[in-house]
Amino acid sequence: MVRTGNAIGALAAAMIATLATPAAAEVLDAVYRGTMVCEKLPFTDNKMREAIEVTIASGAVRYSHVVRLRAAAVEAAAEQGTGTLNGQTIDLQGSWKSGGREYQAKYTGTFVRRSAHLKGTQTWTDGGKTVVRACAGAVKRPLKPFLPRKTKPSAA
Repeated sequence: MVRTGNAIGALAAAMIATLATPAAAEVLDAVYRGTMVCEKLPFTDNKMREAIEVTIASGAVRYSHVVRLRAAAVEAAAEQGTGTLNGQTIDLQGSWKSGGREYQAKYTGTFVRRSAHLKGTQTWTDGGKTVVRACAGAVKRPLKPFLPRKTKPSAA
């Protein structure tokens, strides 16, 4: 009689290990949308939760992040920046300026499946004072079937 219990157990263990491994992200050219939550500033009433949009196209990365200093009013200019992709890691750097206030921003994250969790800081300058605040958030792309299809060159 042949023992199959050990072989089945080994196969089951291998399958569980494979399923438990996080799926590698496929960073696709797309618009990734989400939100960032940033800590309270000395001149704001609360933490700020604002929209962020990251566009990846042919390896180029750019982003836009809404700036709001008061509860209801969105600032006329958005934070703008660029970024780099290194495998599954995304690094963003940008800035914002209005009147006497301005800041430099740096965020980094790692893609898992179709989203990236971002963390970083904004270094504000206001009236000669410097304040650094932490931000965190996430961006996500639509499911692959909903992305624009790549057009194939026509045969002449």
